[in-house]
Amino acid sequence: MRGSIRRRGKSSFEIRIELERINGKRRSRSVYVRGTYKDAQRELTKLLTAADAGTLPEPSRDTVAAYLRNWLDSTLGLSPKTLERYRELAVRQIIPHVGEIRLQKLTPERLEQWHAALIKGGLSARTVGHAHRVLSAALTRAVENGTLARNVARVRKPPKVEDQEVEIVPEIARKVILEGLVDSPLYPIVCLALATGMRRGELLALDWSDIDLDRGVVRIERSVEETRAGLRIKPPKTKRGRRNIGIASDAVAILREHRKRQIELRLRLGQGGQPTLVFSTPEGQLLSPDNLSRDWIRMCKARKLPRYRFHALRHTHVSLLIASGMDILKISRRLGHDKPTTTLNVYGHLIKDRDDEAVKALEGLLK
Repeated sequence: MRGSIRRRGKSSFEIRIELERINGKRRSRSVYVRGTYKDAQRELTKLLTAADAGTLPEPSRDTVAAYLRNWLDSTLGLSPKTLERYRELAVRQIIPHVGEIRLQKLTPERLEQWHAALIKGGLSARTVGHAHRVLSAALTRAVENGTLARNVARVRKPPKVEDQEVEIVPEIARKVILEGLVDSPLYPIVCLALATGMRRGELLALDWSDIDLDRGVVRIERSVEETRAGLRIKPPKTKRGRRNIGIASDAVAILREHRKRQIELRLRLGQGGQPTLVFSTPEGQLLSPDNLSRDWIRMCKARKLPRYRFHALRHTHVSLLIASGMDILKISRRLGHDKPTTTLNVYGHLIKDRDDEAVKALEGLLK
């Protein structure tokens, strides 16, 4: 078995390897590489090694579009919401640009052109990164299945996303918002979001049996997920999602009043019995997370209140914990993050420089 390298351009090469004959018929494989001659030599070595080991991918006529659709139809372990988002990215951002390319002909340079086209079309670097990761996941499966020799999406990274500070509601605005919503149906859920840092889906899946008002503890067991197919209950977002978190006495008082009014409403509607969900429709059904965000925006607009995204309430909760000096590991567990590094990546800029404390702690060390 032998191979050869032929220059095709200033920085491109054609690598050709001769494979073992089958029934006396000659077989060969050609691969195109961009870079230096040494890059081409390294690629040739990899191909020859793979051919000797019997791991060289067989030729495939599958296009990126065909393989991506098949992967989305057969992939397991993704939530309906995640799969819905992956399909959306595939249909809108990936297939129109690189879908017709043969899977084994997809190159790092073509990915760069794809990224540039998406950015030029007005997409943010963050969205381009999401699309890139979906394609990369499909290509990884192709490598694992022996269809591809390498994942070119790991060779070319998506555009860098500039760090953005999280949106936090300042103290004056918080007071204005809470005072402006005190007689609104949104008041209890806004207060609990601020008091716990819970996500929308976690708040809307909360059951009264999950709350111990006497102890001031909320247990987070589930979340509401919204897809085009409707609403469903699912486990929390992360492995640490199931957690007990404490709530302050003022939040407990607001929840007691909310429960009282909820029972009174059920009696007026002739429903009777105790409510199950903490936040629900008058009939006791699940609320939509997206509708909650829309209602929040509409209410703030109608009452001329400061406008922030609903998720800013979670960020505000964290900022208050950090300002209090609470340990980042405890904050991470309270938020349900898998790792403290996740918390630091999002909120690290809120942790003020405390070098003066370090100096104080080390005072007298050398005496």
